Amino acid sequence: MFLVTGATGQVGRRVVRLLRGQDLPVRAFVRLTSRYAELEHRGAEIFIGNLLREKDIQKACQGVKYIISAHGSNETSEGEAALTDYQANVDLIDHAKAAGVEHFTFLSVLGAERGYEDAPVFKAKWEVERYLQGSSLNYTILRPSGFASNLLSAAERFHQTGIYVLIGDPKNRTSIVSTDDLGRIAVESHRREGAQNQILAVGGPEILQRDEIPKIFSRVFNREPIILNLPLLAVDGVRNAVGLFNPKAKSALGTFRTLLANEFFCFSSEVEQLEAVFEMKMETLENFIRRYLTI
Repeated sequence: MFLVTGATGQVGRRVVRLLRGQDLPVRAFVRLTSRYAELEHRGAEIFIGNLLREKDIQKACQGVKYIISAHGSNETSEGEAALTDYQANVDLIDHAKAAGVEHFTFLSVLGAERGYEDAPVFKAKWEVERYLQGSSLNYTILRPSGFASNLLSAAERFHQTGIYVLIGDPKNRTSIVSTDDLGRIAVESHRREGAQNQILAVGGPEILQRDEIPKIFSRVFNREPIILNLPLLAVDGVRNAVGLFNPKAKSALGTFRTLLANEFFCFSSEVEQLEAVFEMKMETLENFIRRYLTI
């Protein structure tokens, strides 16, 4: 039995689909208010609970051999990240050990180890990584770069308007990973020797400068891009203004600013390692967009 947390999220939903496609038993940890009908239709066992309630985590872990932790905080404030990204994962690790779980796959974030003090989600993921490594569990820690699925709404807007909004340095590099590839890697981690007790950076096959993304959209939709490049100072101004009335929102924007201000890319050697371990070719961003948004 697999337990998948964050089962209705971008990665978790794909993980459940893949596991059920192999006719493997899956327990999908979901909230009552989430959209889980598709997962139930695919034959997943639906576990309705709250990751902030330890007794729910304990119950969900019963009879489970493999855990894929794909959940994250809906908000990125300090308190939310501490509870959902950190404490819920720590409780999950503890109860996985007690239940005799054989393998724990944790979705972290590329750059978790860099010590971004202004990014609560990064800090929480880093502490969970260390906690998991110090446990007796067999594990795989995946550090993905930006999800290709996060760009689908921007691609749809570009298709309609030709406009692409770019905040910060357009030459910052990134390795956008196909969310489908990430789901497959998460599913396969427990049985791949090269993934056992490893931390793996997960990115796409190309190192892209951020201003290359609208050029990709331009090729896909055959229209010239109009790029609106806003300075990072614009985010700082909004953040400081918001902070006067809502300190939690200011904290949330800290993670957002970290993502905009820094480079998150995988080296070619890291991508080659992934492709060798998982016997696959990583998908380009352009191919991902074409599959989802063109006929």
